[in-house]
Amino acid sequence: MRSEEHVGWERDFPVRYLLVREDTDGEEEGVLWGRCADVEGLFVNPPPRPREVLTVRGCPRESLLVQAVADSAEPVRLLGDGMLSIELVDPSNDGPARFWDLEDTAVLAQWPTPGDPGRVGTVVGTGVREDDCWGSKRLPSSPRFDLWFPSIQEDSPSDSCRSIDGLFTPRPQRPTQPVHMIGCEPGAPLLALLRRPLPQKGDPITLWRLDRHGRTMTGYRLDLDTVEARPSVLGGALIDVTITDPGDDRPTLAARAVWEIWSDGVPTRPNQWAQFDTEGRSEWLHLTRLGPYRPHGLSGGTYHLDGQHATDRSGLLLALGEALLGPGANYGRCLDSVADYLCGGLSVVPPFTLVWHHADIARHALAGHVLHHLGGLSYFEVTVNVLREKGVTVVLQ
Repeated sequence: MRSEEHVGWERDFPVRYLLVREDTDGEEEGVLWGRCADVEGLFVNPPPRPREVLTVRGCPRESLLVQAVADSAEPVRLLGDGMLSIELVDPSNDGPARFWDLEDTAVLAQWPTPGDPGRVGTVVGTGVREDDCWGSKRLPSSPRFDLWFPSIQEDSPSDSCRSIDGLFTPRPQRPTQPVHMIGCEPGAPLLALLRRPLPQKGDPITLWRLDRHGRTMTGYRLDLDTVEARPSVLGGALIDVTITDPGDDRPTLAARAVWEIWSDGVPTRPNQWAQFDTEGRSEWLHLTRLGPYRPHGLSGGTYHLDGQHATDRSGLLLALGEALLGPGANYGRCLDSVADYLCGGLSVVPPFTLVWHHADIARHALAGHVLHHLGGLSYFEVTVNVLREKGVTVVLQ
C-alpha cells in the first residue's frame, strides 16, 4: 500500500496520519483502516518505573558484563537501559521467548558464586517493564537468561546467567494515557470494530505519520482494545476516535519537534539535528533513510565530516551520514551497520578519504562511552578504527 495514494481529500486541512493494519512482516503493505487530520496524546514521557532489586546468578566469569564490572581498570556500575530475555531450549513445549526492558540499571554488588569460582553473581537496581504480549507467566523448564546492555556491547548479549531472583513478582499497572485521533475518516474495518460493544478487542494498528508530500515518515503501533468514537470537532462526516489503552510504546515528547521538521519533507540542510538533545537526535536518526544504492557503489574522492556537533553517539552517526550521503540519510544506525555498509552496496564505498573536522570534540565527548568488548576503547576510537580497517583514509583535524 502506497501512502501517497490516500492523502487527497476535499477538506481545508491535510491528512497527516493513516491507520494501517500491516502484515506480520511489518512491510509497507497492509489494509487501510482510516485516515485522519491529526493525533493528540501520541507523544508522552512515561514516568520512571519503580526501582527494583534483581539478583543475577551464575554468570560466567569471562562474560563481557562480568569483565566490565569486575575486571576493568575503571569498573562499570551504571549500565543504563537494557533488556532481559528468557530463551527457551524447547520452544515447542514452553512457548515463545519472553522479554523484559531494564531501565537505568545500576550494579549494586558482585561476588564469586560459592563452590563455583568460574561463575559470578550480580545484584542490580533497575526499573522493570515486562512484555505482556508474549509467553506464559510460568518459568519454562530449561530457560536461558540473556542480558543485553548497549553500553557494554551493541546488538548482541552482554551476559547469560542461570537464574534471576526477583523477576517474577506482581507489578502494579501504570495509568494509561489515551490517544485521540482527530478528524478521522474511518474505513470499513475500523467501522466494524466500532460497532462492537465495549470493550472491543481489536488488532494492533499502525499509525503512519505522513509528511506534506504524502510520504510515510515513520509508524507506531497502537493497541485497539478499547476504542470510543464521537462526531469530530472538525465537523462534517468525520469522527474523533479515542484509544483509551493504546499501550506505552510511543514516541517521547522530544520526538514531536523532530517530526515537525521532517513533516516538510526530508531535510536538505546539514546539521538541523544539532539543536536537539540525545533523545531528539536518536529520533532524528530513526527517521533517516538508507542512502541511495548504486550497482557497485562509488569509491574514491574526499568527503568532509563536520564534527562540531558530534557530542554523542547519535550525533556522530548523523554527522557521518551527512558527510557521505547528505542530510536526511544515514550510513548506519550503529557501528555494526556502519561496518556492513563499508563492505559494499551503498553509493559510497572504500577506498575514499574522510576528513574529520573538529575531531577532538567527539574524542572528548565520547571518552566515557567505552566499548569493553573491543578492548576498552571509546566509541570515537572504535569508529575511527572501523573506518580505517575497511579501507577509509581518515584524516583527523
